[in-house]
Amino acid sequence: MRIFVINPGSTSTKIAVYENEKQVWVHNIRHSTEELAGFVHINEQYDFRRHRIAEALKEAGIDTKFDAVIGRGGLLHPTPGGVYPVNAKMKEDLIHAEHEHACNLGAFLADDWAFRTGCPAYIADPVVVDELDERARRTGLPQIERRSIFHALNSKAVARRYAASRGVAYEDIDVIVGHLGGGISISAHRHGRVIDVNNALDGEGPFSPERVGTLPAYELAELCFSGQYTLKEVKKMITTRGGAVAYLGTNNLKTVEDRALEGDVACRDFLEAMFYTVAKQIGAMHVALKGKAEAIILTGGIAYSDYCVDLLREQISYLAPVVVIPGEDEMGALAENALGALNGTLICREYTGEKLTTATV
Repeated sequence: MRIFVINPGSTSTKIAVYENEKQVWVHNIRHSTEELAGFVHINEQYDFRRHRIAEALKEAGIDTKFDAVIGRGGLLHPTPGGVYPVNAKMKEDLIHAEHEHACNLGAFLADDWAFRTGCPAYIADPVVVDELDERARRTGLPQIERRSIFHALNSKAVARRYAASRGVAYEDIDVIVGHLGGGISISAHRHGRVIDVNNALDGEGPFSPERVGTLPAYELAELCFSGQYTLKEVKKMITTRGGAVAYLGTNNLKTVEDRALEGDVACRDFLEAMFYTVAKQIGAMHVALKGKAEAIILTGGIAYSDYCVDLLREQISYLAPVVVIPGEDEMGALAENALGALNGTLICREYTGEKLTTATV
């Protein structure tokens, strides 16, 4: 099966061709600040990115006859995890998405290339995957519900790979997955459902290289009404200017680690505090799984760091065996999902845009 994978990011569009699970070609199309400056909204970049993809395929001499095309999922309405054929409702909801992000273009670009080659177009496990137990949605205020926004694609992919290594199905295991990157999400996977997870986009849970994490509510309210910041400034502070950016002026955790190893006390203390909050969130997910997690899987870019993994391991290893699967192979995960849809090992779901409801299990 030949599968074409399209992964639009903020400043790049990654594309790859797979033959079954094997990647046979990959290319990263970079978009300069100057190229993107003329676009006010993400949706306006569609034609620009589509032409750049066509140019890259032509220059590389790639045969564009595919069995499936899959794009990165966007910020849709909450929906269960799985593989979704691109449909009209999905595209409508992406046009009017609450948050603008380049990933919203994934379905459109996949649909375009699928139409050209006469094959199905898919997305899989978008960041808005929502399989929460109903009790996990509750907060102490009826006006505010917890939301499931996290690194669903990679988290589910590594959980499936772990299950396969054990000779069992993802739907038959209970695991905790910690995706460690610019944002950090800790998810509790029970028999193929993520029953609880922190909202990694909006800064809930651990603080991270960029996110503030959960803050004391009273002090946050005072900051918001201090008159020093606008709503837009507070939101940026929460999502992109917190964590290491706020304390140390960088979101590069490798730099922070190097400085800590060189004796920088501020960097050392920051890392110890950050991974303490990560360990606490893992503990919370251990409770969500009633202590039955058979493994804690650490993934994402930070999982390449022995220093950081060791800081975390010493605080959580008594809960369950720690398994490290570093990196974030979004391209491979998308290809695996498309292949599963084609060969019938994964069930395709229909995207309806309706509000998700799940029962507590």
